[in-house]
Amino acid sequence: MARPGERLILGFDFGTRRIGVAVGNELLGSARELDPLPAREGIPDWRQVGRLVEEWQPDLFVVGLPLTAAGEEQEMSTRARKFGKRLFGRYGVPCEMVDERGSTGEAKAIARERGHRGSWRDEGVDGISAVLIVERWFVAREGLPREGLTQR
Repeated sequence: MARPGERLILGFDFGTRRIGVAVGNELLGSARELDPLPAREGIPDWRQVGRLVEEWQPDLFVVGLPLTAAGEEQEMSTRARKFGKRLFGRYGVPCEMVDERGSTGEAKAIARERGHRGSWRDEGVDGISAVLIVERWFVAREGLPREGLTQR
């Protein structure tokens, strides 16, 4: 297990149809998107998740916590927490939750800048959202303001 400041993080943007995935390096403070995981009612193919864990050997999982605009938990918050608990239970890797409010809108803006045409159902922004979630975790660990840290 790597020490804090040197960990490899697998970040997830939980969704019922797709789960965005990103890998982050705490030492570098950067993350990049990986292919999203298809899901059925929020349940991924755990063999695919296992392959990611085996390939990347993460020291920490970070899962986005979908809160209401007022910061309150909702049904998707409960489902995302359950997903995080399952990750920990299956792989024994610690899992932290991160407030993901606004990440989808920010991810869509980044995708538009990259030339996305707006067919969000066919071409989701789950990976970009997962990157933003990992970046928010980095910011929270450093106590920095969130503005200006998104890599595009």
